[in-house]
Amino acid sequence: MRVAFLLIQADVLGDAERAVFGHATALAGRHEEVRVISVFKERRRRFESPDPRVDVTFLIESLKSGAVRRSGLAADAQEALAALPSDIVERRWDKRFHRLADIELEHALRHLDTDVLITTSPALLAYVARFLPPHIIAVHYELGAPEAAGPAAEPLLRHLVRCDALALPRARSRQWFTETFGQAVPPVAVTRPALARRFRPRSTLETRMVTLVARLEARSGVGQALTAWAKVSPQYPTWTLRIIGDGPLGKALRAQRDELGLHSSVQFVGEAPADLSEEWAKTSIALSAATEDALGVFLMEAHAAGVPVVAYDCPTAPSEVVQHGRTGLLVTPGDTDALADALLKMIENTDLRWSTGAEAALAATGFRYNRNFDRLFENLEADRVSGRRDRRKAARIAAHSLTSGADGQARAAAAAPRSTQNSEELATAEERMLRRGGGLVRDGGQVCRVIEAETPHDIIQANLAMAATALEKAGIPYFVTRTTKVRHTVAVHASHREAVLRAFGRSFTRQPVYVALLNERDDAVVTTLGGLTTGHAQTPCAGVRVYQSVVTPSRTLRLGATYGCTVAFWGDDENDPDYITSPFRTLIGARIPTEALRLDTMVLGGRRYPTIQAFNQELHHDITFPVDAVYTWVDGSDVEWLERKNAVLAAKGIETEDAATSAARFRNRDELRYSLRSLDMYAPWIRNIYLVTDRQVPSWLDTTHPRVRVVDHTEIFAGQGQLPTYNSHAIESRLHHIDGLAEHFLYFNDDVFAARPIQPSLFFLGNGQSKHFMSSNAIPMNPINEKDEFSRMAAKNNRRLLAERFGRALVNSFIHAPHPLRRSVMRDLESEFAEALANTAGNQLRNASDVSVASSLHHYFGYYTGRSVPGRIAGGFVNVGLSEQVKKLNRMLATRSNDVFCLNDFHDGDVSEDEQDATLAAFLPSYFPIASQFETGSPRNRRFHAQDLPEWPL
Repeated sequence: MRVAFLLIQADVLGDAERAVFGHATALAGRHEEVRVISVFKERRRRFESPDPRVDVTFLIESLKSGAVRRSGLAADAQEALAALPSDIVERRWDKRFHRLADIELEHALRHLDTDVLITTSPALLAYVARFLPPHIIAVHYELGAPEAAGPAAEPLLRHLVRCDALALPRARSRQWFTETFGQAVPPVAVTRPALARRFRPRSTLETRMVTLVARLEARSGVGQALTAWAKVSPQYPTWTLRIIGDGPLGKALRAQRDELGLHSSVQFVGEAPADLSEEWAKTSIALSAATEDALGVFLMEAHAAGVPVVAYDCPTAPSEVVQHGRTGLLVTPGDTDALADALLKMIENTDLRWSTGAEAALAATGFRYNRNFDRLFENLEADRVSGRRDRRKAARIAAHSLTSGADGQARAAAAAPRSTQNSEELATAEERMLRRGGGLVRDGGQVCRVIEAETPHDIIQANLAMAATALEKAGIPYFVTRTTKVRHTVAVHASHREAVLRAFGRSFTRQPVYVALLNERDDAVVTTLGGLTTGHAQTPCAGVRVYQSVVTPSRTLRLGATYGCTVAFWGDDENDPDYITSPFRTLIGARIPTEALRLDTMVLGGRRYPTIQAFNQELHHDITFPVDAVYTWVDGSDVEWLERKNAVLAAKGIETEDAATSAARFRNRDELRYSLRSLDMYAPWIRNIYLVTDRQVPSWLDTTHPRVRVVDHTEIFAGQGQLPTYNSHAIESRLHHIDGLAEHFLYFNDDVFAARPIQPSLFFLGNGQSKHFMSSNAIPMNPINEKDEFSRMAAKNNRRLLAERFGRALVNSFIHAPHPLRRSVMRDLESEFAEALANTAGNQLRNASDVSVASSLHHYFGYYTGRSVPGRIAGGFVNVGLSEQVKKLNRMLATRSNDVFCLNDFHDGDVSEDEQDATLAAFLPSYFPIASQFETGSPRNRRFHAQDLPEWPL
């Protein structure tokens, strides 16, 4: 067969390129033709293929910004094309591609003469999906860790289903692909990188040399390696760290070396040669600080020279290549202190260095080429000849279409925790649990319980109860502490550490409960099933996190370790017997006087737990006052409401439209339903929810629920202003007249959502001050003009009022987020600017004389009167009418990294309303799959009515 590999840049010879050339060399002896096509040529020098049987073709000279072939385009035209962004590959996927690359790749792929094409980067898949002739077999060889790649993995999520097969260098990512694509995943083959059989010189391990080979870019971790070396070098100044490789961060890393005073002990060698065997023979220790390494070729080459490795315990190649304690030392990713300690241990202990070096050389004999690529090609060719290839690809595309998002992108599965111990014992135990059934599935690399009605708050309480029950059953004393985390933490004396691990091993033998061993930075270093923790009873740790992973039936919401219960091992202060110390900071510090350890109890989730009195008192930052939520809402499909509006418009001489016709065009996207779900899921501390409407009630709302009340406009206007009103500024100016409303409340538009667990302290201070979230958008410093939108007119009117009152000119607007408000401030506004607010309340339609009270004037006035302060919030905003912004939705769903977000539509975009409807119909129930207790007939609503009112702690 004729086989071609498609690389981005073949002449940099990093780990990925070495892996590809290793496979190409192994295949060259058994296939008619093997070649490598490189999109870019990065070096000026002539590139020689590591194997003369493997031909290498370049498409673009990067330094000249020109095509290698004679395209007929002038040099300046090619340079101009290279300055334009790619139409195929988005910049957030890969910044290296441009319009000239689009043209050259299209030409190369459409005229490609081969049987099999192997892509080696997600970005290249986008070109193959668009331009590869259908008769060519397409295989994607994923050389990275896609579960941690972020936006760079998006082409995989869109286009992998069109490939005939997927090849992986390590088995770890297989489960992620299966969970992500389901029935749409193509056949998967694990084809590990291999070392060619040839003579390789051995190291004496006596050279006082540490070598790190890596591309000088962020993910290589070279900066962290320098930080670690700064702790090693002063103790062993005769040892040298050699860094081989170049890249975009070369200058910055050299500057870091000099700032750390390492100029005499750190050498930057530059570009890595094609053959590194002589370099490894000159070194005594190989170092890797990469936090993601899917290949491990450099580690394998070091082992082949009999050199032990010190590396981060990445969940991919290092944990498979390096046998901790036998062929090297592995430490927690990101822990530079541990990395330095491991280097010192290897430097100081000559016997350890020799023994691990000998074991490394022995292990290297297993780094041989397997024939998985050959077998894969044979199977794919048989499928092509028989016609099965086309049928199977059509079935994959159909399955992908049914489960992908509106942009044709599969929803990426959650990655398994990096600290997972991928042992046969763990895999066997997990499979045994899955076979027993009981509502268990595999998701995110773990066994999960399927939930339909439990919120994150419920799961947090359940994990606390589960851990406490196991401790109580074993007779281990504990007490609940308070931290800044959403999850709960309990304290256990360090002398019981081994007993705790054994107790969890006994309690969770047959349950899908996971336990993560934590270091002093609260990072997981080992994650395994609770029933297997007895085997780690001797493992030092600062604490453990206990949790049961849960997932919704849609698999769009998974709650794992973040919602677990932390057991922190407190110890006696070595320097002062009157103090006890916590490994993790609590709200009363990490060093606690023993006099403060007076036992008390607290109630959480309806269960009483032991604590100490210090945690049971009101602390300085505590929010002890009630906080309510207020929504303004309208049903635009209500014919009676439209007829009332038409009457107002007609009275003002404004042309109207038939109410029934207008109602038929109304787009009901149920934003309010999902916004209330967001509060039930992520803000259970909200006391009451008030829904302000004009004689309307959502059909799905349970109006008998004691925490929800529908408030009609007549109640808040109370004879003031003019009703009916269709002016949101007018309605917002009267919110503080809601009967029973708390002094502190959050004002929501129905297109604003809580996006993850949030605390009231995000919006208010303990002394009652509210916070405001200022936008970077400036309000133009000119008077109101006819081109201004009504919201901008209102902002300018606000500026005039505040300038007259305080002598300050406001500049910025505020972001689309819940607005923290105070009734007393709004009452004072009504008194201070009586005419402006009365005028706004009297405008039935938006007017140039309006002020915007809730979204702006309140915040500025509160600030100048000492009752509102600037705050910070992680807010997201998506205009669903713009296709470029709609792409954010999948990332938001996958990462859930915002505190809040707003979905808006400015009606000026390129996405039709039908497409917007379909997008939100998929996104909203995916993000908020748990029906709230406020929805009639939902499981949570039925459970609420079947029991006494739960506690809603602040």
